[in-house]
Amino acid sequence: QVQLAESGGGLVQAGGSLRLSCSASGHIFSSLTMGWFRQAPGKEREFVAGIDWSGSKDYTDSVKGRFTIAKDNAKNTVYLQMNSLKPEDTAIYYCAVDYAMAISKERSEYDYWGQGTQVTVSS
Repeated sequence: QVQLAESGGGLVQAGGSLRLSCSASGHIFSSLTMGWFRQAPGKEREFVAGIDWSGSKDYTDSVKGRFTIAKDNAKNTVYLQMNSLKPEDTAIYYCAVDYAMAISKERSEYDYWGQGTQVTVSS
């Protein structure tokens, strides 16, 4: 069992930045693949970024060059630094755990989810 807790969401103007954090407990964090997903009103939950046990990263095309995923194994925490935010980034952001070795963009592959944190970007 893994417990996840996100924080760092909020309201920001377009062009601004936010850093989301996700703290994990209940498993050896360093061996996990971690993902960030988001869900906007009326839309499906979509992959945003992932980082595997080795530190390899993957991003959805719409956030490449603006968002950065990172993890701190000593703190059992994964981060999502979001820069140059746009109104279309507005969504609830979720972190998730996948026991697989490689990063998946499919939400069905992830085993545990946090409760989500709201990010709102005003124009």
